[in-house]
Amino acid sequence: METERIPLTVGVTGHRAIRPEDRPALLAGVKRELEGLRESYPHSPMVMLNSLAEGADQLCAEAALSLGIPLVAALPLPLAEYEQDFAGAALHSFRDLLSKAEQRFVTPATEALPQAPDRDFYYRQAGIYVATHCHVLLALWDGGPGTKTGCGTAEAVGFALHGSYHPVHSAPLFSSTAVIHLFTPRTEQAANVPGAVRRLGDGEPWQTLMDRTEEFNALADKTDTADAYPLLPERQEEDPLLDRIEAVYQQADRLSLRFAKVYRRVLILLAVLSTLITAAFLLYDEANLHWLILVCGLSLLLAWVLTRFAYRSSCHRRYLEYRVLAESLRAQGFLRYAGVRREAITLLPWSQQEETPWIAMAITVLCVGEAPKESHDIRACWAEDQFNYHRKAQKKAQTKLRISGRVVGAALLISIVLYLLALVFEVLYGGLFPRLGAIPEAEEYRTLIKLVLGSISAATLFISNYYGKLSLSRGVEDHVKMAAFYQKILDRLSIYGQDESLLLLLAREELIENGNWCSYQRDNAPDFSL
Repeated sequence: METERIPLTVGVTGHRAIRPEDRPALLAGVKRELEGLRESYPHSPMVMLNSLAEGADQLCAEAALSLGIPLVAALPLPLAEYEQDFAGAALHSFRDLLSKAEQRFVTPATEALPQAPDRDFYYRQAGIYVATHCHVLLALWDGGPGTKTGCGTAEAVGFALHGSYHPVHSAPLFSSTAVIHLFTPRTEQAANVPGAVRRLGDGEPWQTLMDRTEEFNALADKTDTADAYPLLPERQEEDPLLDRIEAVYQQADRLSLRFAKVYRRVLILLAVLSTLITAAFLLYDEANLHWLILVCGLSLLLAWVLTRFAYRSSCHRRYLEYRVLAESLRAQGFLRYAGVRREAITLLPWSQQEETPWIAMAITVLCVGEAPKESHDIRACWAEDQFNYHRKAQKKAQTKLRISGRVVGAALLISIVLYLLALVFEVLYGGLFPRLGAIPEAEEYRTLIKLVLGSISAATLFISNYYGKLSLSRGVEDHVKMAAFYQKILDRLSIYGQDESLLLLLAREELIENGNWCSYQRDNAPDFSL
């Protein structure tokens, strides 16, 4: 289903006064670019974010509808007030396009509201919203310069590429929007032909962002979430945006669990192969079982194949990234369920936005739409649920940590005992002190001791490294801290009730904890160092 995928969102900005003779070339150019994007990313459903202003906006909307691309109308003003900007054929076109839009909403103000906001202020806010809530911005523009406080196309391009605006909540450090500039002249003295295309922005990071998005959507097409655990309680009112957030969350959650299983199986198999190689080589070297060199070679080959499989399947990266996506959507979904319009991306520190920009953009485009109409209590479904989760997860991690410690401790104790036995043997019977003598079978016993001691030592190292890859001690610490945090939140909710500042704090800490988890887990990629 398309609601279970991240939409490839195309925003639009451009001149209002398009010369009639330029329309055919511009319309063909827009269609060509849209078709190219759809061909490059076939698993990513495309939508167009458009304010439907006269000129370029309406031209692009016509192109999108002709290609079957859904239209989302992001209006700068309430409908009755916005319609005052149109007359004649432009008004008729606006109403016709608006009736065909899948959804419509008035864009929120990103910057601080002045004492006496004029229409240009609201147009600027709409430009900021469109430019920062899309993967690609189509700019039908002559390339002229803008101003710091303007509301035109040049400014919208600056919003997309450089974050050249002043938001209330956070500095716009994150930007992964590509701009496709279709030259749109205003006068006869044009430097280029109408519709000439150039691409603005840093193409390589954007390409990676789109590849990751397409990868997720392709996997989501093949993943069934019919029996998935619901994120949110049942509700009576309709909220398509919240439904979409939960649907993508279910996909991300299911895919993360799937790749986590693959990742852990790879770790176990690498540990087994590493132990087998060590044991086989000891037997080959010490017991003169020459055929075991073949076992060593075969085990090395299997280990190489396994590491290549881990690399090519990207099981570790996908496990981590889809978990970050799922947890970010969890926070976003609960914020909206509680009646908060604020986007989770504004709560993330720069390091997390920079590590996984495709996830930051996914959250942004999934939030496109009107403000929530209802507010629900989140104590049970969010705060209590997460408190109980971290308490249970803490106990599980502590159990695994104890088992790890006992296994490694037992293996280390056995190694020490074997060493002492070997020392006693060498002193009494191995000829370490010639006066005490030596037995004829000393070399055979020495070989046996070497084999057992070497195997135990190797197993100790591999078990220690395997559990180390799971970062159990760090996981226990995180669960303890987060359980304490959610207990504090529950206490505050009981005393002061639910308010937006507390909800934003809750979402922010959850996102930071998840980002920290992802950061230290990145160092635990499967490799043959086991």
